[in-house]
Amino acid sequence: MKAAVWHGKQDMRIENRELRELKDSEVKVKVAWAGICGSDLHEYEEGPVFVPSEKEDPLTGDTAPLTFGHEFAGVVEEVGSDVENFKTGDRVAINPTLTHGNKPEDLDPYDGFAFIGLNTDGGFASHANVPESNVYHLPEPLSLQDGALVEPTAVAVQAVKEGGLVFGDSVAIFGAGPIGLLTIMAAKAAGASKIITLDLSETRLEKAKEVGATHVINSGEKDPVEAIFDIVPEGVDVSFEVAGVEPTFKQAIETTKPRGTMVIVSIFAKPIEWNPFQLTGKGVRITSSIAYTPTSFQQTIDLMASGQLKPNAVITDQIELDNIVEKGFEALSNDKSQAKILVELSGEK
Repeated sequence: MKAAVWHGKQDMRIENRELRELKDSEVKVKVAWAGICGSDLHEYEEGPVFVPSEKEDPLTGDTAPLTFGHEFAGVVEEVGSDVENFKTGDRVAINPTLTHGNKPEDLDPYDGFAFIGLNTDGGFASHANVPESNVYHLPEPLSLQDGALVEPTAVAVQAVKEGGLVFGDSVAIFGAGPIGLLTIMAAKAAGASKIITLDLSETRLEKAKEVGATHVINSGEKDPVEAIFDIVPEGVDVSFEVAGVEPTFKQAIETTKPRGTMVIVSIFAKPIEWNPFQLTGKGVRITSSIAYTPTSFQQTIDLMASGQLKPNAVITDQIELDNIVEKGFEALSNDKSQAKILVELSGEK
């Protein structure tokens, strides 16, 4: 089958790849749509970050080259002999998080985790074999394109839950890329009163306003700290760092009110310099969010199905697998007007 395979930094190839044998506990999914994630872009530009490139992944046992793609949905084509909850023809979304499963779900990812599509073969291919526990029914009225957006939306839902956001809170979101935009939507759905979004791209800030930001700030034109304090003099209740660079990390802490919470959502590709004394006189709580729990993943599907979350507003392009490097990864690297690019596999809606 044709697949987009990561071989190394800036080395993504379209090639024929054999689908491994279906296990008794797995579901074979005919992939319809798959999204390109910011973490995929990190791996393409700067990796390996998550990808096991030199030695076997401790959880999956795999190593590069790997078929990428961890945001995907499709139709069940075959089920293993031990599968109980799915049948041929079911429309499904995939939770790509793999864990040991030995601890409660809020602790389980921190006991060791991997991702389908980063640590083992994923959804940038016509088919993918996935453990039954990672497969979720996709209800009406959601389309298979919607299904490909569940995973990144779940990241935002989990981040908002991690921040302890409650009705009436004010928030600052540093970065208006795909996850930043989805965090705006999730914060709005959770009842945030002021949603301040910061970015260097006017195009992204316009999109931020479209999806629910109440205030937008171009960090290249205004001092972001002063601009936020002009809106919320005491600082915001919760800030979300979704840019992954040193300046926004420090600004997110500085603009959070005393005893407020700053949530790290982004993946930092390299270390930063930071003095923890910034916290000493303020008492801001710093937490972080990696992926989502199974509960949050299902809640995201439910919120999308009810219309409370409508993440399809972040889609900026749909491309074919053959063009994934030029019109996908390179476009995301060079064109900041791009947000979420979906890759068409079967193309079924």
